[in-house]
Amino acid sequence: MLRQERRRGPFVIRKTVGAAESPASAAPSPADRPLRIALLAYRGDPFCGGQGVYVRHLSRELARLGHHVEVITGPPYAVVDDVPGNPVKLTKLPSLDLYRDPDPFRLPRPREYRDWIDVLEVGGMLTAGFPEPLTFSLRAARHLKARRAEFDVVHDNQTLGYGQLALPRMGFPLVTTIHHPITVDRALEIAGAATLRRKLTLRRWYGFTTMQKRVSARLPEVVTVSGSSKAEIVEHLGVSPDRVSVVPVGADTELFSPSDTVAKVPGRIVTTASADVPLKGLIHLVEALAKLRTEREAELVVVGKPKTDGPVMRAIRQLGLGGAVRFVSDLTDAELVDLIRSAEVACVPSLYEGFSLPAAEAMSCGTALVASTGGAIPEVAGPDGETCLAVPPGDAEALRKAIGRLLDEPELRARLARNGRARVLERFTWRNAAALTAERYRVAIDAHADARAVHA
Repeated sequence: MLRQERRRGPFVIRKTVGAAESPASAAPSPADRPLRIALLAYRGDPFCGGQGVYVRHLSRELARLGHHVEVITGPPYAVVDDVPGNPVKLTKLPSLDLYRDPDPFRLPRPREYRDWIDVLEVGGMLTAGFPEPLTFSLRAARHLKARRAEFDVVHDNQTLGYGQLALPRMGFPLVTTIHHPITVDRALEIAGAATLRRKLTLRRWYGFTTMQKRVSARLPEVVTVSGSSKAEIVEHLGVSPDRVSVVPVGADTELFSPSDTVAKVPGRIVTTASADVPLKGLIHLVEALAKLRTEREAELVVVGKPKTDGPVMRAIRQLGLGGAVRFVSDLTDAELVDLIRSAEVACVPSLYEGFSLPAAEAMSCGTALVASTGGAIPEVAGPDGETCLAVPPGDAEALRKAIGRLLDEPELRARLARNGRARVLERFTWRNAAALTAERYRVAIDAHADARAVHA
């Protein structure tokens, strides 16, 4: 790996070439001392979505590199791992948690209200909106205002709320991760809505994307996880391309690893659907399974929770797959890893992904992968026939053929599994992601100091 150097004042700025796309990828002051990082997550649960996984693993690896990390999270709260000698701190910012199980869309009792932000949160829910990004950003800004001396940089994980814009004015250098624009989810869900009423409801629910677009266009330093996501951010959110750096994330390769002690279950297919929405393409995989079962025994295990009255469950009932599809959730890390190891085939059927952690984790486990070419998935899964079998998004017949081929060809499965694991080890590890993200922190700190000097 080539490293280029130049000088700004007394500091050496090192630029890494070839590690990942990172425009103006400099690592300026303060030298190489450990940084004090506030990592924000408006929703942090690592068991219900990729953003929670990101916060958990990135915070751990930053701490292992010697940085001091405090995760500041709204409910469902983040989980942090123990790092001996340098623990990650977890600070919980309570909300009214209006979408919690088992009573989502509840109306809080009068005594639960604490301030005007709570009123705003309930108002957003009652008007069919999703207020959490806005209300968390306001609570986080209020919380950080009294703690300026405690952090060198604030890293926001895709909250993109108006409160975030106050942070640079308070004196905080700011880095923001945008995994992919939620406008993509919005467009796909509205397009798939069956009724006008549903389309109008979705337009209101996704109303927060207007705020996110306004905030994104004013952010000084944006990190994203793939080249595909960068292009979408520039197009959909109006962010200047020179302010977007690509830092791929990855798998915990020590945890997600092959094991000869877990036997493969013949015909088992595993997939992850953190949200039961059209974007994940699960219905196309269910249709592919129905076709597969006309010629062989096969089962599908879905990591995620279905909507009981949603299109996926309706399709399962209509196709007579009740005994062939199983949903599992709230798995421990070990249970998830062993499930992936037990499958003959892992599948990522998504219509679009900004990265695809499930693909990286399956490959890291040494499980042969069938993956769609939606969004950034090919950047993760790699070339068709070498590290995966690639299929067009939304094509149930192509899924059937690819999965059937892997079930029939154990040598092909073994080759894809080996090559997939090697690809992840080379390109997609959390340690590398943390090191590159820390470089972006130093860029943001330096740029913030320059801006303050200009206005002094």
